[in-house]
Amino acid sequence: MNAQREAVSYLRFLRQALHVATEGGWLFYTWMFVLTAIALVGANAWAVQVRDGMIRTNMTDHVSWGLYIANFTFCVGLAAGGVMMVIPAYLYDDHEMHDVVIIGEILAVAAIVMSTLSVIVDLGRPDRFWHLIPGIGKFNWPISMLTWDIIVLNGYLLINLHVVGYLLYTRFCGRKPNPKWYVPFVYLSVFWAISIHTVTAFLYCGLGGRPFWNTALLAPRFLASAFVSGPAFILLVMRVVRVGTELPMHPGPSRLLVQIIRVAAVVNLLMLFSELFTLFYAGGAHLASAQYLFFGLHGHYGLVPWIWAAVFMNLLGTILFFTPAALERSPTRIIACVLCVVGIWIEKGMGLIIPGFIPSTLHEIVEYTPSLTEWKVTAGIWAFGLLLLTAMLRVAVAVFTKEMALQSDREPSTRASP
Repeated sequence: MNAQREAVSYLRFLRQALHVATEGGWLFYTWMFVLTAIALVGANAWAVQVRDGMIRTNMTDHVSWGLYIANFTFCVGLAAGGVMMVIPAYLYDDHEMHDVVIIGEILAVAAIVMSTLSVIVDLGRPDRFWHLIPGIGKFNWPISMLTWDIIVLNGYLLINLHVVGYLLYTRFCGRKPNPKWYVPFVYLSVFWAISIHTVTAFLYCGLGGRPFWNTALLAPRFLASAFVSGPAFILLVMRVVRVGTELPMHPGPSRLLVQIIRVAAVVNLLMLFSELFTLFYAGGAHLASAQYLFFGLHGHYGLVPWIWAAVFMNLLGTILFFTPAALERSPTRIIACVLCVVGIWIEKGMGLIIPGFIPSTLHEIVEYTPSLTEWKVTAGIWAFGLLLLTAMLRVAVAVFTKEMALQSDREPSTRASP
């Protein structure tokens, strides 16, 4: 009987969650309609790419990783940055952070889905992905770093899905969560978050034929930038939740995230300066790629505007975070978050992936600019990720505000909300 009652409760939770995730006011419907339209445009562009082949992209034999892998790298960091809410909430027992830590976990789920989709669209023949399935194809574990990346990304996704699902379901049922069913997974997620971006960095710096990536600082730089972009994106989400819902948001967690960003942003800039000093003062095999990236090479300047825009955004964003206004609910904090998120997206994407291929191993300069198809597909991935993030946040807010509760025999309220 207990198992049957639990199954009924779980089905009711799923039914109400589906209802809440698709119910809202005109602003909510407009937002979801726009995201759905963009996601469908991206899906159509990817379908055309699968039909015609990778010729639809501007990637070549010389530059075989482009916008898709750049977006993948950023999204992995975004997912890893979500752990910055878990550490103070559970390792340091910050009670105010306990109330909003679910936002970081939800963001991690959406970011991992976006990073996985970025890899799938980069595959010329996604139907051959089954070759990586253990027992059917060759997984090449533990030799291949790619298989390690598959393991850590999917493991991180499952961990966060379990934690989010369990905490929301128990609160929906009006029960106190059993620590043994989620606390070990929370601590495991801290280690796992660091591992996903470390392994991603090892994918690049382990390629001996690409000297631009052969630096021991790559993994620490990835983590430092992730601990800026992740908390900054969380701050933006928290602002939307505070303004658009009835869920109370204490200022303490936001101020703590700002302080984390201050340290991580300075460390990120220091590592960037150290890399530039090593490159341009001591020289080396990868000086040509860095020169092409920052100053152009032999009349080719394709990435120069990108990287200097990223440096400017990161510097300005860091300065704004150190102003007193950043600790308050002010436009300064929002501007700083946007600058850091966009700046790190460029730095870890167009400023890292592309110059690793230019010049080529034959010392040829073949420039790369994303095609319209690539921009559409990438926009579609982001739209789908934001759709998923919005739906999960709607459910979480409904549970925390008691709009969704097992004790209520009625369906969730259908009153309009922003």
